[in-house]
Parts: sequence; structure tokens; C-alpha cells
Amino acid sequence: MKLHPIVEAVTRRIRERSSATRSAYLEQVDAMASRPPGAQSMGCANVAHAFAGLPGADRIRIVEQKAPNVAIVTAYNDVLSAHAPLARYPDILKDEARQLGATAQVAGGVPAMCDGVTQGAPGMELSLFSRDAIAQGTAIALSHDMFDAALMLGVCDKIVPGLLIGALHFGHLPTVFVPAGPMTSGLSNNEKAKVREQAAQGLVGRKELLAAESAAYHGEGTCTFYGTANSNQMLLEAMGLHVPGTAFINPGDAERELLTREAMRSVLAITKAGRFAPIGRVVDERCIVNAMVALLATGGSTNHLIHWVAVARSAGIVIDWNDFSELSGVVPLLARVYPNGSADVNQFQAAGGPGYVISQLLKAGLMHGDVLTVREEGLWAFARIPRVEAGKLAWHDAGESGDLSVLRPAGAPFSPTGGLKLLTGNLGRSVIKVSAVPEDRHVVEAPARVFDSQEALQQAFKAGELERDVVCVVRWQGPRANGMPELHKLTPPLAVLQGKGFKVALVTDGRMSGASGKVPAAIHVSPEAGAGGPLSKVRDGDLVRLDAAAGTLAVLVDEEEWSRRAAAEMPQVQRLDNGRGFGRELFAGFRRHALSAEEGACTWL
Repeated sequence: MKLHPIVEAVTRRIRERSSATRSAYLEQVDAMASRPPGAQSMGCANVAHAFAGLPGADRIRIVEQKAPNVAIVTAYNDVLSAHAPLARYPDILKDEARQLGATAQVAGGVPAMCDGVTQGAPGMELSLFSRDAIAQGTAIALSHDMFDAALMLGVCDKIVPGLLIGALHFGHLPTVFVPAGPMTSGLSNNEKAKVREQAAQGLVGRKELLAAESAAYHGEGTCTFYGTANSNQMLLEAMGLHVPGTAFINPGDAERELLTREAMRSVLAITKAGRFAPIGRVVDERCIVNAMVALLATGGSTNHLIHWVAVARSAGIVIDWNDFSELSGVVPLLARVYPNGSADVNQFQAAGGPGYVISQLLKAGLMHGDVLTVREEGLWAFARIPRVEAGKLAWHDAGESGDLSVLRPAGAPFSPTGGLKLLTGNLGRSVIKVSAVPEDRHVVEAPARVFDSQEALQQAFKAGELERDVVCVVRWQGPRANGMPELHKLTPPLAVLQGKGFKVALVTDGRMSGASGKVPAAIHVSPEAGAGGPLSKVRDGDLVRLDAAAGTLAVLVDEEEWSRRAAAEMPQVQRLDNGRGFGRELFAGFRRHALSAEEGACTWL
């Protein structure tokens, strides 16, 4: 299928924009790849230290037989339900490596925090920056330089982008990502959201709310809504960095261990002569565009308009929100998964999952099929679905949608355009997830109510001060101000107001969860208030217009008055509180050096 002209044009523009940085990156990849393996070039004491903890047979394989040694970088902890199954993976992977005449070592563990635990709490102010800490941890693990390939074990929000950023800084290594899959379906996401809204109104108490939450989040595996964690998995499939079809197989399913073992087989296959595809070569501008298209086609997490900018930069590729916006204009919305539908990811998988989406996008000319992947068959391998047959894995074409209320073909989509839009105007640049917002709410014009924290908005809601048409402006929430926490706790009260018939919108330089819902929200406003951005000039009562149809975000204040108006300063108490306690002092350098949201909020550049 011929590539869509807009996809081709955006890819070309990215390639041209990135020419110098990508060339420099590839020179580094090639220089690293051309060196002799660490086990053969390091001093004897270095090698002895690296392998002292290995069984004797593994030492012989590496030193005498020069067998491949695979690094395992794991984000295991059992606070994250999605990562709990990873406890078992290293032993499985080491066993598979030995069966294939190779070895594997756990090179390092990286931190992994659960945004569901830290939502609305001080720990959330470490969340975004944990991505770069994870990248640093990955680099520390791989810096032992004793490895011929790597496996990345992680699933959730900042963990996958962090592992990917770290891996790309070791772009000479063949690398495969290894997930654990979603938990089985519990209380539906719609029912959970209803109870949250009831709790926000005081109609149910803590006991009822906890019972509902516990029924929704009830076992090992990823949360079942299509938030950042599950969007991660969709994007890795579209980039060809998984074993095909691995993303949404439940942890307890028969396929899961076989797919985990297949990850080791895949990464070792790449190390063989004539099949060398290091991650730095796999992740090129076409691969990045494929990820962007997959995100738009499935109505995925808004967080990836930050994370994948940072991922691309790690491979010497420069993308921006204009690229996302232009692609969104031609990429159809193929999926309805909560929060932009009622289905959960298990129903998404049953209807055809990533294999169906990638198949449709390839056939429509909306993805690059001529890319390197971790499989020799290329991206078309990811348009297939794995099953166990006679105890072995077999892949089958995705075929037709198993449920047209969840997945539709590219020729008859839910919407002809993608689920994310760029907004521009005198309040800066921001993004909105329109796929979950009712069409009659795509334009909101109302007086502003300005808040300096999310707690202040919640207090105003409880006091009945927001019972009207209102645009809630929540500022001082950007990377430099306080680490850009997610403001997911604001969704229930705003949804209640909208449910009462009021025109309501949120405008913020902070983030919403990947589960951003039905309330229109202009998020990631850049430049942020903490960097002198225009949100610092908005006052209570200013008329604000959010127009997702036209792609604009503006305060309707006389231009001359607006230019004269002085910017507010962050309240003194907030300046003092930000960065104190819960380890936030350790991240002062991250806040100080963070780039804007549109630049990926990177802290290392």
C-alpha cells in the first residue's frame, strides 16, 4: 500500500530537521558496535568481578566459548500490580538463554512508581522525573559493558519511556522489551468512574469507594483502562520492539511464559551474523512516526506527547506537537477503549488488539512497513496475533474485528481524525484529548477561575463555588514549578459539574492521567507559568475560550491590556512547599534543568 502523503511529508520533515543530530547519534552507535566485546577486551580483574556470581558453566560459555551474554534490566517491584509478575522473569529468561547456548545476567534494577498510588499526593511530584531517573538507572546497569544484547522488563507509565531512553543511549545493543500483560477484568471502568463521582459529591463514603476501587484493581497485571501504561504497550508493538502480540496477554495465560521465552530467542537471533539490528538502528524517524500514528489511531495517553518527544531525542530525532497535530488530521480513530469508550483492554485484545490496529494502518498506508524490527519479518509480523498450538506459539493474521463497537477498520472508523489535538493562542501551546470528549463540549467559552493548586480547586468545588459555566485554570504545575504532577483527582469534580449541564473546562500547565476523560482539558500549556508563561497573567473572571474544533486556546482580553498586565508570582508558601519532603529535595536539579513539556521535559540536555 502506498504511504499516505501526509505521513510521508511529516516523516520527511522530521528526517530533515533531525539530520545533524541523527547522524551524530548513528556515528556513536557504530563506534560502540565496532568495539570488541567487554569480556574479551577488559582486564582480567574486571571480567572476574563481572562473572564471580555466575555458575561455572555460564562463565565457561562467556569466557571460553565466547557465547552471547544478555543483560536483563528489570523494573520489578510488587507495589505495581503490573510489575509483580516480573519477579519470575529473570529465572525464565536465564533458563531459555542456557538452552540456546547463551547466558543472561540481571544487570540492574530500576525504580518504578505507581501513579495510581501517588495521585494527589506529594510523591506524584517525583513521577515525571522518575522517567529520567529510570533512564539513568538503565544506563548504570548497562555501563558494566559486558553484554551483547539487552532485555527490558517493564510496563507502566514512566517506566517504559525511561527504559527506552536509557536503552537508546546504548543504541549499539540489540534490545527487546518484555511486558507482563493486563490484569483480568474486574469492576468496569464506567462503574468505577460513577462511584468516584458519587464520592466527590459526598453520596458514598470511603468504605464504598474503597470497595469499588478494590474490585477494579484486584490482581496482578496492568490496570485495564487505556491509560499511559497500556498506551506504552501499544506503541512498543507499533515500533517493533516487542515479541509480536505480547502486549495484552494476561499474566496467567498459557501464552505468557512462552512469549517471555520468545523474547530471549528474538534478541539472540538479532546478535547472529547478518541479522544485526541494534535498537539505535531500529528506532529511526519512520519508527517514531509509526508510534505517533498508533497513539492517535487508538486515542492513547496524552502523556506520550511528552514522553515520545524525549524518546525521539534519545535517538537523535527531533519531533514536536505540530507533527502530532498534522498526523492527527489524517489518522482515523480505530479504537474505543476506556476512557474514550466503555471497553477495557481485555475487550480490546479480544476484538483484535494491536495486531488488528497495525494491520489496518499498514493496509491504509498510514504506517511505514519498511522498517527494522526485532523480528526478521519486519512490521507485518506485528499485524498478527499469537496463540498456543500443541504447546508452541503460532501467529495468525489479525483478520476482521471481533467487535465493531471496540475496533473498526480504517475505512469505517469511529472518527476520520485522531484522538489528540494541538491548541495554540495567546495562552501558549497545549494539547487536548478529544477522543473521549462529547462533540458538544469541544468548544467552551466561560469566565476563568484561577487556582494555584489542585487542592484549591477541590476545596472550591466542595464549597459549591463552581456551580456555573467555568474554565478552571490550574497553574504552577509545570516541570520547573513542581515536577508536573498528574491532576487526575480533578476529573471527578469537574465531571460532576459537567453532568449538571454546566460548560466546564480545565486549562493547566500540568498533566492529566493517561485516563483523561470526558471533561475538555487543555493540558501541558507551554511555556509554563513557572517559566513566565501567559497562564501567570490570567485573572479570575477573564473570559477564556477553548476551541478544540479550531485548535485554539485564548484569553479574550483586550490585546493592549493583556500586554500591559503583570505576571503573577508563585505564592510564597507554594515556593517553599515545592521540593520539600518525600525526597523532593533530591530532584531540585531536575526541576531546575527541565525543558518544556513540548521539548519532552528532558532533564539531561
